[in-house]
Amino acid sequence: MPDLVVGFNLDMTLIDTAPGFRDVLHALGAELSVEFPVEEMTRRLGPPLDLLLEPYLPAAEIPAAGERFRALYPHHAITGVPVLPGAHEAIAAVRRRGGRVVVVTGKFAPNAQLHLDHTGLDVDVLEGWVWGVGKAAVLRREAASVYVGDHVHDVEGALAAGVTSVSVLTGGCTADELRAAGTHVVLESLAEFPAWLDGHLDGREAAGVSAP
Repeated sequence: MPDLVVGFNLDMTLIDTAPGFRDVLHALGAELSVEFPVEEMTRRLGPPLDLLLEPYLPAAEIPAAGERFRALYPHHAITGVPVLPGAHEAIAAVRRRGGRVVVVTGKFAPNAQLHLDHTGLDVDVLEGWVWGVGKAAVLRREAASVYVGDHVHDVEGALAAGVTSVSVLTGGCTADELRAAGTHVVLESLAEFPAWLDGHLDGREAAGVSAP
C-alpha cells in the first residue's frame, strides 16, 4: 500500500444525493400511502435510513420499507445526482501524491457503486453500510490517515480510527457542530481540499514525519 490513503464519505461529501433521496422518498411514500416530510428528512442526510424512517412508520414495517427504498433507489436516484464541486479534483489531488482513495459510506454498497459508476469518481475501495464509529474499522484496515466527511458522525468515525478528520460544509452540519464533534479541519467544500492536502503533507515532510 502507498503511504497515503484518504477516505471519503459519499453522500453530501462527494455527491449531492438530496435530490435523488427526495424522489425515492416520494415514490416510497406513494406506495405506502404515507406522506413523508421529505424536505425535513433530506435536510441533514447522514444517519442510516432506518433511523430516518423510524418516526413515521411502525417499527415492524421499517425493515420492509428499507428494502423497498433500496429497490426503488436505482430507478429514481442515480442519473439526477451530481458530484459536488471539487469532488473530482479532490480525488485527483490524492492521486498526484501517490495515494489511494477509499469511500466509506452508510449507503447500501450496490447503490453507492451505481453513483460511482455514473459520476466517474475514481476510487480504489468502496465500503458500504457502515456509519459513525463503525467506519473506524474500515479506515484502520485500509491504513487511512485522513477521512473527509460532512456530518458529525463522520467525525466520530475518523476520531475512533485515530485519523485526521476533515469536514466540508456541503451537508447539513454547521462548522460549529463539526468543531464541537472534534473535527481537525473545516473546509467550505472539496474545492479547498487539494490546497489543504498539499499543505498538510508538505508540513509533515518538513517536520520529518514520514507517514501521512
